[in-house]
Amino acid sequence: QVQLVESGGGLVQPGGSLTLSCAASGFNFGNYFMSWVRQAPGKGPEWVSSINTRGDSARYADSVKGRFTISRDNAENTLYLQMNNLKPEDTALYYCATSNLFMAANELRDYDYWGQGTQVTVSS
Repeated sequence: QVQLVESGGGLVQPGGSLTLSCAASGFNFGNYFMSWVRQAPGKGPEWVSSINTRGDSARYADSVKGRFTISRDNAENTLYLQMNNLKPEDTALYYCATSNLFMAANELRDYDYWGQGTQVTVSS
């Protein structure tokens, strides 16, 4: 049974940092591309970042480029998202998602599997 469990969300002040984690199980993690997708209140989902299977190539949405870093630990079956210089507009529910090819899709239904999400709130 495939499981993706996000953690690490919380309340942070503007300019602060958070690191999100996504623990994967039930599939061969190292064989799959991984992505982060977020959905802000009242808005549609937005693709944030994706990383290849080896973890040596990543892409980012323009809105987070230079502030967020995606990484993965295939030995630990875990995906990460380091978020720095957070802004109020980063407030959203953050989902990790998996696919067998590179995806930069906004809609979670375009991915093979996704988790329940972790909430990030950026506010003073």
